[in-house]
Amino acid sequence: MPRLRLRSGFVVLGAAAALAATAVTPTQASPGAPGSRAQAPMEWVALGDSYTAGVIQAAGEEFETPRDGCVRTTESYPEVVRRELGPLVDLRNVSCGAAEIRHIAQEPHEPLGRPQPLLGPDPDAPFEKVAPQLESVPAQTGLITVGIGGNSAGFGTVLKRCVELGLAEGNNGAPCEEELGATLPATLAGVRREYDAMLTAIHAKAPDARVLTVGYPHVVPEDATRCTFGDFREFATITHGDLTWARTELLEPLNRIIREVTASHGDTFVDVYAGGEDHSVCDRTGGQNWVDGIYTSLFPAVPALVHPNAKGHAHVAQRLEDAILAG
Repeated sequence: MPRLRLRSGFVVLGAAAALAATAVTPTQASPGAPGSRAQAPMEWVALGDSYTAGVIQAAGEEFETPRDGCVRTTESYPEVVRRELGPLVDLRNVSCGAAEIRHIAQEPHEPLGRPQPLLGPDPDAPFEKVAPQLESVPAQTGLITVGIGGNSAGFGTVLKRCVELGLAEGNNGAPCEEELGATLPATLAGVRREYDAMLTAIHAKAPDARVLTVGYPHVVPEDATRCTFGDFREFATITHGDLTWARTELLEPLNRIIREVTASHGDTFVDVYAGGEDHSVCDRTGGQNWVDGIYTSLFPAVPALVHPNAKGHAHVAQRLEDAILAG
């Protein structure tokens, strides 16, 4: 993560070489040479859900006015990469909090705004529906990134129910797995079908675009006992057993599905799970967590509902930038 800023002086040089083939024709001279024309930036559209948009205060400030409820923030990974690559890319960021796979190519979406469960809805809600994100992709787009799937897999529903069941049962067993485990395989099979159809639609809309899919980070530690039961800055009252179940039977299989479907379309999967083993929600000592818990560790604490903070987005940005420059 720190390398992203330290190497900023080399990013433009590397990016220019990597993107030149898509931005400049072989007959063009370098900018400034006689008869040359300036290098055109690569058109890039970022699609996705709240893990792309940023949404929480720990991922920066909301920068769009008037507000549309999608809550794209200044430290979200598309915005970080936009700043790093500068004039080499022309980013259109249409990611939106609470979006599902179906909201990429099929259906409009009603954004929810900032998460604040104990305070009621966002004060500016309800927001007008936004069009399917793919409608913002021009046919000539050179690069499309998409980070989606968690909401279709039921992240929010599972989180809420596991908190409730753990509160009733105490830190005993895996009551959430007992209640929801049997339905999860069918849910994930549906995610696979939807993801495949989404990538098909993306390629149909922009047939010459390079498509990079972004997975989900290391939210839960390998050893769930590192989490403090009852701490709302972590997973509140989700039992250690259910945290292990959610990691091994929901989060990791979702990343595997995204990787496999991406490969079947000849696209590039950006793995952001790797490298985050010691940066889960429960690694708060010294601010090592790249994902905030039910509430943020910032003061005063505000709802985060288990979303990446600025450090987490910087990690994703580095992985994504490396993939972009790799060509």
